[in-house]
Amino acid sequence: MPDSSSPSVDGPGAPTVLRILLGTQLRRLRESRGVTAQAAAKAIRGSESKISRIELGRNAVREVDIADLLNLYGIADPAEREQLLTLASQANQQGWWHRYQDVLPNWFQSYIGLEQSAESIRSFDNQFVPGLLQTEDYALAVFQLGTYTDEETDRLVYLRKERQRRFASGGLRLWAIIDEVALRRPVGSVDLMRSQLEHLLDISVRPGLTLQVTPFLTGASYAAPSSFSILSFAVEDLPDVVYVEQLTSAMYLDKRADVDRYAEAMDHIRATSYTPEQTKELIRTVIADMEESSCLRPPTA
Repeated sequence: MPDSSSPSVDGPGAPTVLRILLGTQLRRLRESRGVTAQAAAKAIRGSESKISRIELGRNAVREVDIADLLNLYGIADPAEREQLLTLASQANQQGWWHRYQDVLPNWFQSYIGLEQSAESIRSFDNQFVPGLLQTEDYALAVFQLGTYTDEETDRLVYLRKERQRRFASGGLRLWAIIDEVALRRPVGSVDLMRSQLEHLLDISVRPGLTLQVTPFLTGASYAAPSSFSILSFAVEDLPDVVYVEQLTSAMYLDKRADVDRYAEAMDHIRATSYTPEQTKELIRTVIADMEESSCLRPPTA
């Protein structure tokens, strides 16, 4: 049953967190009563997959469905029912990122909600500099690699700046590990890349940020063949969530075995990466190599 420690809807990522909390409470009630997912689905005239989505906090829920489930689980106490129904109502409120839904796929909107709710994130990126650490010009160049219109690109860049504000204010701890390939991969002009790398140096001393680079010749690609993030929350009832982005979708993993496996991979990558101080030296080396290469390039006619 939710208590006074439950997060307020005033929090920036509250709708996502509250949906997960509500789903967790409903799953516990169902299991403690020995009710099957099939029986719960019948009570709300839905499918087992709908029950799964509700219990995982994937979707907004109708209060009438919650009321029917509470009836099925034998929750008659008015105070307990009111708490859960209020939680359902609050969970249905839209986050600030909803106004960007025209340029964001649904599966990424879920990530932003989790990111805004997280207390800390551990990430490994092997393609690009992480979004929270990108300069505006670098972000623009990355989006221009896609098939977005100019207007969509501008909105996506602005959204990225909105996401960075909470991190910049100290509301989120980030441990970011970047593959060296991502730092050496040209995105936009030489000047743009230099500015991005200098930005990484500038913010590397920011409280709440730990920055590491994993070198070419490590086993990182075997520990994790793709980028991923592990999000942790201050709310005790919320498990860590692993986010793995794919080309047209994303995976959200919260089963303990899956999270533990990715945590082991993160520990391996971290141990085989440069330390934060070595990372700064590596970034300076990449900048120097870039400038030397630019000087050696023959002038265009």
